[in-house]
Amino acid sequence: MASALRVLGVDPGLTRCGVGVIDVAPNRAASLVHVGVVRSSPDLPIERRLKAIAEGIRAVLDEHRPHVVAVERVFAQNNRHSVMGTAQASGIALLLAAEHGVPAHTHTPSEVKAAISGYGSADKRQVQTMVARVLRLDALPQPADAADALALALCHAWRSGGTATGGGAVTSLTPAQRAWADAEKLARR
Repeated sequence: MASALRVLGVDPGLTRCGVGVIDVAPNRAASLVHVGVVRSSPDLPIERRLKAIAEGIRAVLDEHRPHVVAVERVFAQNNRHSVMGTAQASGIALLLAAEHGVPAHTHTPSEVKAAISGYGSADKRQVQTMVARVLRLDALPQPADAADALALALCHAWRSGGTATGGGAVTSLTPAQRAWADAEKLARR
């Protein structure tokens, strides 16, 4: 695809971390480059699990050389154990992007759902269906972690206006997004 933006989407998780690479043309047409899931066994010590996730993401970065990385933004969930693993995997993805000199951006699940389906509360099946349609896939991407990674990549490409460094074409933030952006600014001081 000529002058395409290559985006790596990462749906962070400690047991299953979805990774999806797409090329997006200036006219927003997208094509699948790679999709998969990096796995780590819950039976392993945490440091070995994190190493496995890092090795998998690093391999995708090295092989596919994206222009930008889009990672799902972690929000507090009811399951504190799950949110810790998700946050750890997210941190690894952001660190590896920085080590590779690739800009990284985060997007909330509702941003991704709205960008892909037009509805911020879309269910997993709706997201999978739209991802398959946009990428002209014969089947729905499986598992859901892989579909979510592709949806993240599409969301970033479309919201950034097709630029590798664009942080998103969002002009009006939700209160939660505004609070998050303010917290990130304070953390950089």
